[in-house]
Amino acid sequence: MFTIGEFKGNMVISLKTNENDRFGLTFGLTKAKLILDHIDEIKKFYDENKEKIQRKSPPTPAP
Repeated sequence: MFTIGEFKGNMVISLKTNENDRFGLTFGLTKAKLILDHIDEIKKFYDENKEKIQRKSPPTPAP
């Protein structure tokens, strides 16, 4: 789930695993561009290390 908002006059996007997620991730356009420029490296990092994730609750299934 995501919401688009504003922080100090700048557009931001907030990502959460579900509505009850207390923390999530919020970032603006500059970081969004950085993420998009490096999406392949991020995917590779995740794929190579996903078995090391320690969760307090089961992961939310992907849609």
